[in-house]
Amino acid sequence: MKFFPMFVKMADRRVVIAGGGEQAAQKARLMLKTEAELILIAPELDDELRAITAEGRAQHDAGAVTPDSFADTALVFVATGCPGADAALHTLAKAAGATVNVVDQLALCDVTTPSIVDRDPVVVAIGTEGTAPVLARRLKTDFEQMLDPRLGSFAALAGRLRDAVGFKLERPRRRDFWRWSFNGAPWLAFKRGAEREAAELLKTAISAGGAPDGNDGGLISLVGAGPGARDLLTLRAVERLQEADVIFYAPNVAADVLELARRDAERVLLDNPADSEAAVLNAALQGHKVVQLVAGDPDGSGIGPENARAAGIGMEIVPGVATERAPRD
Repeated sequence: MKFFPMFVKMADRRVVIAGGGEQAAQKARLMLKTEAELILIAPELDDELRAITAEGRAQHDAGAVTPDSFADTALVFVATGCPGADAALHTLAKAAGATVNVVDQLALCDVTTPSIVDRDPVVVAIGTEGTAPVLARRLKTDFEQMLDPRLGSFAALAGRLRDAVGFKLERPRRRDFWRWSFNGAPWLAFKRGAEREAAELLKTAISAGGAPDGNDGGLISLVGAGPGARDLLTLRAVERLQEADVIFYAPNVAADVLELARRDAERVLLDNPADSEAAVLNAALQGHKVVQLVAGDPDGSGIGPENARAAGIGMEIVPGVATERAPRD
């Protein structure tokens, strides 16, 4: 990656947009979604930008432009529409140590602006490092259709309850609670418009110490990686990798398959098969969601279901994608 994707805090920080026309207005519309302090630098502003300043949503600086104009900023957009003026303003901004985006001049950009799917506080940012903006917009359309319009409001409700969950629920039960919240009855109620019902379900579960169908014990998922390519994993296999607390994996599992796992999951290479079963069972007995990831199909490999049952641990087998083709007539 040439550009690393991340979310930057904008609340109460200065963002400067140099330019007074349509390009500058486009960036202003984007920044007005944030809580940044917006400054517009230009001799004249178009009608839209004048209206923004008249409403008190931005400040207009029509004075001489110097490096000090860009000092102490979170971000600077240079958007005059004139390549020569843009280059000169870029030089001044960099002299002030600013992080700069110059519209339509990728070589002068420290950062690029992604296509955004806004379900505040849930935000999906799609970037192509400036190479294919049309593709980014197409993907944005796909995500807009995929994400329910109520998702952001439900995430905000969950956020307001996060401290209560941390205080009242024991750590092993928290992930089960959130998994139930976003996949079970509370979310289903909320997205059909029953917001009060959803809130009551969440609060009742918190008071009861966890989700009604929560599992205090661990769970072992014996997952087959199939032929080995990450795009050939089953949907369930990917879900289990993203839910796991601990992942035990065989030496012949491809590294890019592990990239699909939850980032903060503990990963353990099982280079000694004789010790693998005890290690997997011990992790599950500590209440963890455990994945044992094997190459190919899990039949005949990994921990045995009978041993998991004997230890009182739930277990499921997630087969890999079949590699054999059916014979043709």
